Amino acid sequence: MRIKNWDIFIFVIVYHLLLVVLAPFAIRDFSWTAFWIFFVTNCIGGLSITVGYHRLFSHKTYSAHPFFETVILLTSTLAFQWSAYAWSHDHRKHHNHVDTELDPYSIKKGFWYAHMLWLFDYDRTIDKSVVADLEQNPRVMFQHKHFLALTWIINLAILGVACIWLSPLTALFYSFVLRVFTVHHSTWFINSLAHTWGSKTYAKELTAVDNAVLAVLTFGEGYHNYHHAFANDYRNGIRWWHFDPTKWIVWSASKLGMVKNLKKVDRIRLQKILVKKDKQMILERLNEESGSTAGNLATKLNELAHAFDTKASLLNRKYAESRKTSKSKSEKKLIRVEIKHLQQELAAIWKAWIATTRIAGRLFQLSHAH
Repeated sequence: MRIKNWDIFIFVIVYHLLLVVLAPFAIRDFSWTAFWIFFVTNCIGGLSITVGYHRLFSHKTYSAHPFFETVILLTSTLAFQWSAYAWSHDHRKHHNHVDTELDPYSIKKGFWYAHMLWLFDYDRTIDKSVVADLEQNPRVMFQHKHFLALTWIINLAILGVACIWLSPLTALFYSFVLRVFTVHHSTWFINSLAHTWGSKTYAKELTAVDNAVLAVLTFGEGYHNYHHAFANDYRNGIRWWHFDPTKWIVWSASKLGMVKNLKKVDRIRLQKILVKKDKQMILERLNEESGSTAGNLATKLNELAHAFDTKASLLNRKYAESRKTSKSKSEKKLIRVEIKHLQQELAAIWKAWIATTRIAGRLFQLSHAH
């Protein structure tokens, strides 16, 4: 690896060294005031990246009021991750070319390269065609043009406020060095650990994985396999129990009228996509197997996939019929009964599909073991 971006390299090295040098003083002078200054600024900086840079500007999973965008663009300077314009450019390239040579932080280039080393040798030239929509946003472009000035003004102001209660060295550690360290590595974990350690629930052909532990450390970004499979969904954790504070903030902001047009994949469409993707992948593997078991599994998978697609399409048509105002009350009641019956049938087919794919998975494991 050849270092091209010396300014980034020096900044990262210096704050890591400061972390080590200042740690003894910070531990000696620890107070709950110091902790809360760190914790609050860390959360604001990290969530500004996930709520703003990632799900708003990079993926356009919702639209936001100009005031909301302005707040995000200012508070994101606490994360020291360059402008929303540049960040979104690199992230869109990552999704467009994931796991290939053109991916700026491909995990195929190594764990540590994906984690942070890519920052030091990547080409910082902006391909304007990738972020043409952001160029039309005056707030995004203002932040991009004045990023360094905004960043230092805001961070020095926070450091000055922290010095009211803390000694200068302790304030520097908790209000700046430790916060930048944790926000950076939390974001970098998504590029490295979230492509290494976890389960491939939705897109088994990708390196991206779902990891509930990582979701806690990254404000909900740990459900990364789902995100790569359905990047236009404003949620990463789609279950109610999934830890995804980024999703909760966006949803809450929508109730306050600050954001709108929240995009999400409905359950039936999600399952249809999964059936199609898994069917193709499993059948390709079964073609490499011999024996009646593999043949029977292939037949069963084709039957279940066809049944699911048929029932799902019929259910969607019934949903559309139920929304027609021209229908009488008796007709709508009958449609609701049909919808409930179709939902039950679809649930049974989905359950059978999951059971069959698990059998196929065990067959592949046995085959690999022998």
